[in-house]
Amino acid sequence: MVGSIEVKSGNSVYSNGSVHNHNGPEEKLDELRHILGKSDGDLLRIVCVGAGAWGSVFAALLQDSYGQFRDKVQIRIWRRSGRAVDRATAEHLFEVINSREDVLRRLIRRCAYLKYVEARLGDRTLYADEILKDGFCLNMIDTPFCPLKVVTNLQEAVWDADLVINGLPSTETREVFKEISKYWKERLTVPIIISLAKGIEAELDPVPHIITPTQMINRATGVPVENILYLGGPNIASEIYNKEYANARICGSEKWRKPLAKFLRQPHFIVWDNSDLVTHEVMGGLKNVYAIGAGMVAALTNESATSKSVYFAHCTSEMIFITYLLTEEPERLAGPLLADTYVTLLKGRNSWYGQMIAKGELSLDMGDSISGKGTIQGVSAVEAFYELLSQSSLNVLHPGDNKPVAPVELCPILKTLYKILIKREQGTMAILQALRDENLNDPRDRIEIAQSHAFYRPSLLGQP
Repeated sequence: MVGSIEVKSGNSVYSNGSVHNHNGPEEKLDELRHILGKSDGDLLRIVCVGAGAWGSVFAALLQDSYGQFRDKVQIRIWRRSGRAVDRATAEHLFEVINSREDVLRRLIRRCAYLKYVEARLGDRTLYADEILKDGFCLNMIDTPFCPLKVVTNLQEAVWDADLVINGLPSTETREVFKEISKYWKERLTVPIIISLAKGIEAELDPVPHIITPTQMINRATGVPVENILYLGGPNIASEIYNKEYANARICGSEKWRKPLAKFLRQPHFIVWDNSDLVTHEVMGGLKNVYAIGAGMVAALTNESATSKSVYFAHCTSEMIFITYLLTEEPERLAGPLLADTYVTLLKGRNSWYGQMIAKGELSLDMGDSISGKGTIQGVSAVEAFYELLSQSSLNVLHPGDNKPVAPVELCPILKTLYKILIKREQGTMAILQALRDENLNDPRDRIEIAQSHAFYRPSLLGQP
């Protein structure tokens, strides 16, 4: 529903409380500095922890927007040192550099071009942190971005940071933030953390429950929940950096999400704010699960639009069903939330992984960390969601059979992906069989079941 629009002082104020700020970057930076109590000469320190594709692009977007104001803000990115760039990647990187005149000239001016020549010839080894300083992400070689200030010492990167961006995979978030907590023991101020991670962990004791990345950060560091936010949306990193129009939502406490939404918003990257952290963060993990299946369906049906649409209908109904177990009144799967699911099924790395597995070009034995792509977070999420939703203590009443069943029994696609990827009991063709089961309910039925039955289990999020 579209509400009225009121214009005040250069800002468009929408009925949902979001604000479109038309001020320039320096004004937006000054506004955030004021909110954080920064005085003249006191830098606003921003650090991105983790340098995967989206984390690197996010840091680069901030650098492009605000990096020129060196007396007001410091923007840095942390990644581990020591990751070597293999010869084939170095050769491809050289081709990318020479295909872009602006990049070539920039490297020559910085006296950095020669090392890429030598790496192409095999005369030297490049490292991931080294090329990141020149604007290249190991997981996204084809998309050069602006040079970044790279720090490989975690303590140096985070100890005095005001705004921390979690660009780590969910599988690494807990470990790294436990380390970070050691450096924050003497802090007088509490940092703000924006998590970009999409994935969950499952714990079965003392009761089955999930742990999202924002919860991992809260438990590891003791930073209050109101200072930890989640940002998600339909974001293919390379396309966003190339200024394809995109939007996202930052979710969490009102105290911080509204000013941060204004700070992060750009003409081609519109950021709204939302209070429903649970639905957005859980959907961020779920979409990676179902994206793997979408890739399999695309590969096995020769990109059949009909088959992919059938899969889309069934997988989104499972996603909606699962969110009704986790929150009493979840946000509808619509707008940016639906778009985030759609783009991940269409083109994300998890969808690509599903295609490669179905085509036989990748093996499950290769694990979920793929060179040039990074971590395929959907694999661990499949296992986590299956293990969680298969617990008999969470039984729900099956509407057809009128008997108690584990929630996963109402999620045939999730069950099939678990058998393919984790148990390895079935081949990828099983995903098509899951769609073609004559007994499979109309996907609308599953949604109506979720909305009309008391399936909500607050214990799943560790709540009483």
